Formats: sequence, structure tokens, C-alpha cells
Amino acid sequence: MLLGTVVQVSQQVANTPRRTAKIELIANLLRQARSEEVETVTAFLSGVVRQGRIGVGYAVLRDAATKPADSASIEVSDVDQVLESLAHVRGPGSEERKRGSLNSLFARGTAAEQEFLTRLLIGELRQGALEGVMMEAVAKAAGIDAGRVRRAVMMAGDIGLIAKAALEPGARLEHYEIQLFRPVKPMLAQTSEDAATALGEFGEAALEFKFDGARVQVHRSGEEVRVFSRALNDVTAAVPEIVEAALRLPARELVLDGEVISFTPDGRPRSFQETMRRFGRKLDVGRLRGELPLTPVWFDALYLDGAALVDEAQLRRFAALKDLSPAEHLVPHLVTANADEAEEFLR
Repeated sequence: MLLGTVVQVSQQVANTPRRTAKIELIANLLRQARSEEVETVTAFLSGVVRQGRIGVGYAVLRDAATKPADSASIEVSDVDQVLESLAHVRGPGSEERKRGSLNSLFARGTAAEQEFLTRLLIGELRQGALEGVMMEAVAKAAGIDAGRVRRAVMMAGDIGLIAKAALEPGARLEHYEIQLFRPVKPMLAQTSEDAATALGEFGEAALEFKFDGARVQVHRSGEEVRVFSRALNDVTAAVPEIVEAALRLPARELVLDGEVISFTPDGRPRSFQETMRRFGRKLDVGRLRGELPLTPVWFDALYLDGAALVDEAQLRRFAALKDLSPAEHLVPHLVTANADEAEEFLR
């Protein structure tokens, strides 16, 4: 598939306000893609690259700019190969090598393709194809229920991978279940006007504090622990005290969702910006741990000693969490159907 075809559909998706039309455009494109192109096409239309961070910034892109080609000739696979090579460029002279690779690629691109690639690589491709739209488009292209796609994406953490699997003959998305050390995408939520409105919809419900820290998901198997960020990046090296806290829990295997936050000596939460210093690019972990110690606040258990809990009711999941964790590391929690109690908890 030509990159120009993807660019054209991206422009059409951006220019239509109708959700159903966006879904139809993307589904039609996915049906045209070869099996080996589906992951890349899905990533591009989601505004990301399959390789994740490849270390290309504004300066490299600026210096790689060149006169555009008159006609489209770049294949999607060509772009993917260049990005894959860039993701592995390291060491002295790396920026020059990246600049050279991108210059060669851009020289083959039309003006529209060059603009698309530039916006894609700096994370500013705005085309209205949010993940919800992409998941429905994948389901439509594959002719399967959107709920199956959403669940598989949550478990795999990668919509491109699921798109490829869904579009293969005899798609078996049931294979994508929770797996240790493969982070699960965060569950989504909606807002209510107030606690009483929420209780009117749910009846009895669980209420919890919201901590303004860093969302984490912790996976443990025996003595091995890995910590993932909201974006599913491995941040284990930056948070040794969270690793230690997970190792103290009385379980052999677990997957927990939580928030980590730095508290002052008198127990007050530090600002979000202060907590996030623990996740900077250049870290002096030992020094920062002394200045900004992190505390985990668990709010969900997704997996425990061989048992997946993600399909269990929240009440059951939190009960398992209470049996596992010391109270000081649990989110303040109230189960009630009483609107006055809920409002007081909220205050």
C-alpha cells in the first residue's frame, strides 16, 4: 500500500466531523492493507509509530527537510523499515545518521506525505481518529463485535497487534488474556455531575479518592517485579521503593493498578510536578529517592496467584486487594447507596 493512500484517508478522516464516516473510511482502508501492513497503517492512523519512541526531534526533522517529489511512490513498508532502523541508531554520530535516513525518505515523498510524516514523528498528527474510533473501525473491517476488539486491546496494550489479529482469517482474539509483564491498558471512565447522579445510575457503588500522582501498573512473578506507566512504558528502574513494596506483599504473582505519589514528612501530598521528577530522563535515583520518596496507593487488583480478576466485579477485586495490602497503601474507599454518605465522602 502506498503511503499516499494512507495520507489521503487521514485527510478525509480529519475533514469529516461524523464519527460513523470516520469509522467507515478507516475500515475500508484496513481491508485494503496487506497483512504485514495492518499494524503500521493502524498505528499511523492512530497518530503514532509502531516502534514507539525513536529519538527523532524537531532539529533532526528540520535538517532532513528537502524538496518534495512530484508523485507518490513510497510504500507503507518502506516507512516502517526506515523507522525500525532509526529506533536502533545509537552512539556518536547517531543524529547525523538519522538525519541522512530521513532525508532520503523525505526526498521520495510528496509535500502532503512530508507533512504527514513530520507531524506523525513529532506527535502532532491531529486527524480525529481517537482510539475508540480506531477500535470500532477494526471491528467493522473484520466483521466482529466491537466489544471483543476493545477487550483484546486492553489486554494486549497494542491496537495495531489486535488489528492484525482481527483481520486474519478465523480471528482468535480470545487468546489475548491478561499476562504477566505485558501491561494492560488503563480502563476508561465517564464523569457524572455529582455523586447523587452517579448513585442514581449505579445504585450501590464504590467511591474512592483520586490521587494526583503517577499512575502505575505493577507486575510480579516470584522475585521479579516490573512497573509500567500509564503509557505502558517500563519505569521499573526509576521506582525501586515501589519494587520493594510489591515484593513485601504476600503473593507469588500479581498485577496491581495504583498511583504513586511523594508525600512530605508530615504526610501531605507533594505537587504532581514534584512527584513526576522521579520519572525524568536523566535520573540520579539514589539522590531523588532521598528527596522525593514515593509511596504506592493501590486501587485495583487485576491478577493474583494464577487467577485473572479483570472480569470480576470491582467489589470482589477490591476485597482481594484488601486481603493483600496493608491499609496504609490502599486508596480510601467507601461502598454505599446513600447519596448523603457519598456527598460527605466527596467533601
